[in-house]
Amino acid sequence: MVATDSLSLVFGALADPTRREILTRLAQGPATVGEVAEPFAMSAPAISQHLKVLERAGLVTRTAHAQWRTLTLQAEPLDAASAWVERQRREWNLRLDALEAHLETLQTPPTHHPAPEAEQ
Repeated sequence: MVATDSLSLVFGALADPTRREILTRLAQGPATVGEVAEPFAMSAPAISQHLKVLERAGLVTRTAHAQWRTLTLQAEPLDAASAWVERQRREWNLRLDALEAHLETLQTPPTHHPAPEAEQ
């Protein structure tokens, strides 16, 4: 089953180190496809495939000016992924805090209360 929801597409795109490097480059500002491809020792079709994954995830937009193709980073999908991660972190912190509190109650020795004296 291939996930097609936006969050899955973003995390799938971020799973590859080459694509993360491309995003790091684009975080510095728009660049042409050639400028983005330059540091990678891979074929143009391979770079094109990486760019298609990034575009499908909404992380990159490509605009054409004459013969130049300019790539621009789109941060909104990263913001959504970051917000999802933060929600998960908060939920797990709450669960771990509750577990810690429970374990502390198990380690605390019970207090001994003397039996009440029988009334005469």
